[in-house]
Amino acid sequence: MASVSNSGASATKASNGAVVCVFCGSSAGTSPAHLAAARALAQTFHVNGISLVYGGGTVGIMGEIAKTLVSLSGPSSVHGIIPEALIAFEQQGRETGKPTPIDASLYGRTTVVKDMHSRKHMMAKCVIEGGPGSGFVALSGGYGTLEELMEVVTWNQLGIHGRGIVVFNVEGFYDGLLTWVRAAVDGGFVSEANKGIMVEAKTAEEVVEALRDYKVSEGRYKLNWSHN
Repeated sequence: MASVSNSGASATKASNGAVVCVFCGSSAGTSPAHLAAARALAQTFHVNGISLVYGGGTVGIMGEIAKTLVSLSGPSSVHGIIPEALIAFEQQGRETGKPTPIDASLYGRTTVVKDMHSRKHMMAKCVIEGGPGSGFVALSGGYGTLEELMEVVTWNQLGIHGRGIVVFNVEGFYDGLLTWVRAAVDGGFVSEANKGIMVEAKTAEEVVEALRDYKVSEGRYKLNWSHN
């Protein structure tokens, strides 16, 4: 078993390579298409030399994408970031209630942080420091996945980062969200210039292409966050 790090290091396999943060569920979902999409995305990351940053889970879609990429590209290709409180719910910990070491040979490097805010900050930092093609991707998931997705969308709109944001829309899972974006634009709550901050993709290849070709929205707020 590998030890986990409590440091704030954000290094990934290749400091100049693309780093993609994937938000996704710790459940597998009822359709096998969701796990299949996770495997396909991991395979596409491997082919394109992309490193993964994710929430550090070992089950559901989280575990599937991590272990698939590790099996192809090695443990250094994956960095999981997880709050200490959630360790107890991983693997055997879901039954025993005790923290369980996460095997780096299966799931890559794991950094344990104190809370959810620290987790999101570190994941974003890894992406922002990554090379061209870095960005954020949402696979299928629940409340947490949606919250993480919308936060990085908001940060993009506010000018905190300019990385691509892609929704991997598996079997129409995110159709409702994309409809809401259009309704928010029509209703005057999101500007027309910012409607494309979040990009839809329907295949793993489209995800990587969308990140590579991502164009920063002209409607982003030009705010100075350097003092924060």
